[in-house]
Amino acid sequence: MKKLSIILALVISLGVSATVYSQTTQSAISKSVAANSAVQYTNVAALDVVANPFRYLHRNIRIRAKFDKFSTLGLDYPPALRSSEKYISFLIQRPDVTNHNIPLSEMKIFLKKEIAEKHIDLDAGDEIEFTGRVFSTALGDTWMDVDSIKVISKKNPPKKDDEKTIE
Repeated sequence: MKKLSIILALVISLGVSATVYSQTTQSAISKSVAANSAVQYTNVAALDVVANPFRYLHRNIRIRAKFDKFSTLGLDYPPALRSSEKYISFLIQRPDVTNHNIPLSEMKIFLKKEIAEKHIDLDAGDEIEFTGRVFSTALGDTWMDVDSIKVISKKNPPKKDDEKTIE
């Protein structure tokens, strides 16, 4: 009986100390992340990410690609849930096909609707650069949240007022 009470006391004390340690570690980690808030992104090729999605899981990456279109692909899929009420997805063009436009549908790219509304004028073929984090590899595909998107060049730049023709 005495051995049982000693073992019980040890188990309880270890559980309490482990809880205190884990809480201390979590607060130390969150303070260190807050102090180092500048996120570092790695430049990657879209086809590399699609070929090896597990290598980029939970990594911050930067991709330069040609925009294809906004879409609802992958929204509301339970294993990698992004709500269609808050997000829109978009597709980029496959860089390995140059004679016509084929979307890289193996990459599910999600953008908050507030950010997407600022880029509603994107057209297929516009060169963009976006940064974000791969949050899932459901179905063996890449599922990515976008932090920022930047237009590098427009395929069809808007004409100046004096270049417009009146029909």
